[in-house]
Amino acid sequence: MVNLSVKIGSLALKNPVMTASGTFGYGEEYAEFFDLNELGAIVVKGLSVTPRQGNPTPRIVETPAGMLNAIGLQNIGIKAFIQDKLPFLRRFATPVIANFFGDTINEYVRAAEELSAAGGVHALEMNISCPNKQAGWIVFGTDPKTMEQVVSAVRKTTSLPLIVKLSPNVTDIGCMARVAEQCGADAVSVINTLTGMVVDIKKRRPVLANATGGLSGPAIRPIAVRMVWEVYKAVKIPVIGMGGIMTARDALEFFIAGARAIAVGTANFINPVAPVEIRNGIAEFLREEGLSDINDIVGSLSITPKT
Repeated sequence: MVNLSVKIGSLALKNPVMTASGTFGYGEEYAEFFDLNELGAIVVKGLSVTPRQGNPTPRIVETPAGMLNAIGLQNIGIKAFIQDKLPFLRRFATPVIANFFGDTINEYVRAAEELSAAGGVHALEMNISCPNKQAGWIVFGTDPKTMEQVVSAVRKTTSLPLIVKLSPNVTDIGCMARVAEQCGADAVSVINTLTGMVVDIKKRRPVLANATGGLSGPAIRPIAVRMVWEVYKAVKIPVIGMGGIMTARDALEFFIAGARAIAVGTANFINPVAPVEIRNGIAEFLREEGLSDINDIVGSLSITPKT
C-alpha cells in the first residue's frame, strides 16, 4: 500500500493532488466527471469581498504550447460563494482551499475574515500574483515591503492555514518566498502564470482585449520546476508546485524538485479527469520504484555530477 498523504502546515491531505485556482470553478461542473472525494484538495476560483466582472473579451487565446488568459479575476463574491457554492462543497470529505484577493490591504483582511468565519473552508490561498490586474496591484506580489505588509496583516486575521501564491514575474522568487515565510505563511504556491502576449498580425493588435495575459500550460513547466527547486532551498515551509502539469510524470518532476503537493490547472480544460489520472500515475510510479511513501521523493533531486 502506497502512502500518498501529505501535510501542508496543519492541513492534512489524503493525497497531494489538488486543483489550481481559476481552472476548477467551484467544483460543480467537474463533479459530473469524477468523485471529488478523490482529490487531495479543491482550490476554488479566486474570491473577492464584492463580485467582479473581470476584463473585457476576448479573454482567452490558445498558443502552440499553452493558454494565455486575461480573465481579470471575475468572480461571484465571497457572500454568494458562502451562500450558493460552499454547501455543495461541504458534501465532500475533501478540504476546500479558498483562493482570495483584494485591491487594498484592508480588502485582503476583510476577505480573509469572512472566509475564515464561513465554516467549511479549510485553508486560504492568498493571491498576490495575478498578472491580469492593474499595474498598481502588481506590487503586492513583486515588492517585498508591500508583500510583507499585506501577508502580515492577513496572518493576524486568520488561524486557518495560510498559503501565499507567488509570482514568477520577479527576479528572485526565493527572496519572495522567504518574505512570506517570515510573515507567517504556512506554505507557498509556486507559480502563478507568466505575463505574455499574442498578436493578430492582420490587425496589428493584441488578440486579448487586455493586451497581455497570463501564460499557463506545458510551455511554463520547466520554469515552474526550476522555481519550485529554488523556493524549496530558500524556505522550510511546504511548497505547492504548479505550472503546466499534464501527466503524472510532469507532477513527479515537481515532487523531486521539492514540492510537497501539486495543483493541476490547464490540463482540466483538456481532460476533466486529469487530476485523478495524475494521482493514480504517481502511486504507480512509487510502486514501480519500490517506494511506499510520496514524502520519500520530495526534494530528492540530486545535482551532484556522477563519478
